[in-house]
Amino acid sequence: MVITIDGPAGVGKSTVASLVAERMGLRYVNTGAMYRELTAVALAGGVSLNDGEALAALVGQPPPDGADLRSEAISGNVSSVARHPQVRARMRARQRELATDAVLEGRDTGSIVCPEADLKVFLVASSRVRAERRARQLRMPVDKVERTIVERDSLDSEQSAPAPDAVLIDTGGMDASQVANRIVELAGERM
Repeated sequence: MVITIDGPAGVGKSTVASLVAERMGLRYVNTGAMYRELTAVALAGGVSLNDGEALAALVGQPPPDGADLRSEAISGNVSSVARHPQVRARMRARQRELATDAVLEGRDTGSIVCPEADLKVFLVASSRVRAERRARQLRMPVDKVERTIVERDSLDSEQSAPAPDAVLIDTGGMDASQVANRIVELAGERM
């Protein structure tokens, strides 16, 4: 079974996908972390974030030891890295290789990476709810985090559309466990 979990920044994709994979005994593939790792490698190596070919050549290299993949420096630059067609093509190929008995989370996993997935889920929540969640994680002011999220939503809009057959789940009034339970339930209906 292949399940994809898409949605905008801060909606809870990583937490929920990890829980679903654990509960169903599936591999967890965090596609967003793959882009964050690439961003960390590029920043550490001084590679221009405007050079798609150079960035694509770095795909698969491990991030520097101790790199904080959730830092604001990474969060603020990951969209610039991910926007390059060369980077996306290389990453999508790697993600498809991992898409067997797996839960893939990240933007465009249901619409482009695995359009034939058994279950496609698109999580949504208001920018304020997402900012409050992320601000707690980062211990930063909510307003500052919300500005970053709104900017990322704008930059990521091309990759943020749900697959036409995705199930939309508003996570605003639910905790991660409740969202995971709903997805496991939906997966059970598809099996």
